[in-house]
Amino acid sequence: MKGLDILRGKYLENVNNDSTSLSLLGRGSGIEMMKQTISKDKLFILFPTEEADAQEYFYILDGKIEAEIDGIKTEVGAHDFISAKNLEVPVHFSTLTDVTLLSVSTAPIFHYLSDVIKALKEVGEAVERKDRYTFNHSARVADYAVKTAAKMKLGKDRTESLYLASIFHDIGKINIPEEVLKKPDKLTNEEFDIVKKHPGDGADMLRKTAYADLADIVEQHHERINGRGYPFGLKGNEILTEAKIIGVCDTFDAMTEDRAYRKAFSAEYAMAEIRELAGVQYDPEVVEAFWQVLKEEGKIQ
Repeated sequence: MKGLDILRGKYLENVNNDSTSLSLLGRGSGIEMMKQTISKDKLFILFPTEEADAQEYFYILDGKIEAEIDGIKTEVGAHDFISAKNLEVPVHFSTLTDVTLLSVSTAPIFHYLSDVIKALKEVGEAVERKDRYTFNHSARVADYAVKTAAKMKLGKDRTESLYLASIFHDIGKINIPEEVLKKPDKLTNEEFDIVKKHPGDGADMLRKTAYADLADIVEQHHERINGRGYPFGLKGNEILTEAKIIGVCDTFDAMTEDRAYRKAFSAEYAMAEIRELAGVQYDPEVVEAFWQVLKEEGKIQ
């Protein structure tokens, strides 16, 4: 049924170590739901979060944990419920038995632990190692993108997705031959056709993971509002705002770094070129927000 999923014993992803198993049951709209098992005689720690409005809920399915709270030992067991918001100090629980609990968090944290995210980042790093001119390119694009999103008041949930999509936007380039990536001359039409596959290849990699919701952003980051982009030739509002942001930040970073076929342009020159194409290739609101970011950072006058 549309809008309904029934998952029988199926998790989006599992992360295991010697004492803990963490299973991602669902994610979306800035919320993560997880099932966690912790062995007996281990620590379970709730940490203060950097986000003032973040909230975490824990429902004990089985087992017992104990903590000293305000100087009093407190035991929590099956069917008890813990809520954490605005913690000032970490709270240390000890597991008195093996424990199984469900947790819901409005501050997504699973990607910090995710083996899938780690593997995808390694693909991105491998791409950048293939071409020394793109070293740390994705990290810079992600930094620009998040700051631009803040100017546009995109919202916490979408900004978090934008950050991850920015980190992964070029992972599809792993399939591009090194001689094409590093070619110092103009690409042939056949070579450019190979390059144009990378947004789709990256999106396909993401669609096989718990982070499939990022795939469309990655797939669209070379689309342009006049329909002259790739891979689909989307126009205007057919393109996700997140993809438009990455498109501008990606272009700026590419222009202001050395390439095999040219030296880097100045930030002033690159931004002037991008502003010239606002309303043609690039969304004017995105361009304006990015311009403000660069001005505040002193990169342009």
